[in-house]
Order: sequence, then C-alpha cells, then structure tokens
Amino acid sequence: MHHVIQAAPPPATDLGGPALRAFFSLADRWKLRAAEQRTLLGEPPESTYFKWKKQQDGTPSRDVIERISYLLGIWKDLQILFPDPTQADAWVRRPNDAPLFGGRSALDRMLSGNVADLYVVRQYLDAQRGWNG
Repeated sequence: MHHVIQAAPPPATDLGGPALRAFFSLADRWKLRAAEQRTLLGEPPESTYFKWKKQQDGTPSRDVIERISYLLGIWKDLQILFPDPTQADAWVRRPNDAPLFGGRSALDRMLSGNVADLYVVRQYLDAQRGWNG
C-alpha cells in the first residue's frame, strides 16, 4: 500500500490552539488587560474570548490568526532588538517619537483595533532590525 504524503500546509483550524496559547503568553508578558487583548484580537465576543482564554484552544477566524501572527512577529523583533526581555516587553508601552507613533506608544497605535496598525508596527520593527544588522 502506498501512503500519500501531504505537502499542503495545515488548515487554519489546526493553528488555532497554538496561536491562542502564544497570544495569551504574550499578553501576560505585555501585561495586557482583557479589554486590550480583545481589541488586539479584533473584538471577538466576550464569551468567545473567555472560552479561548480558559481552554487555551479554539478555532479563531483567519483574521484573528493573522492578527496573532503580526503580534508574535512584533514580539520576536523586540526580543532581537533588546537583549533584555524586560526592556523588550516594556517597549510597547513606552512613548515613541518616531513619526509612526507621534509621541504615543506602539500599544496605543495597535489598540486602534485595525489589523493595518499591527502590520505597520511590525514593518517598523522589521526595518529597525535591518538597520541594527
């Protein structure tokens, strides 16, 4: 009998649990309140959010997975830019004079609720990483 080897990526549903667990871990490190977490996740219903948090599992939409992906990218960039993890985690709350933030923090920008704002913060940090070697 021949076994067919599947080369296709796993469906988004398989990524739900790992993505949510990574998100809640990041939320702890950034000391995000529940309301902030829901905003960053794209405002899922409160019941859904608390179920995800309690079970550390679920089947979030593609939009939620995309948001978590940007947030994890931001977290990873910060770990590379700041050797001290405490400093890396504090960066999101620090006022920033870069034009992108206009004196506000990156978290303020990300809490607009738009996925585009997560994207631009990620892009900004990717660029910073490029300049820092």
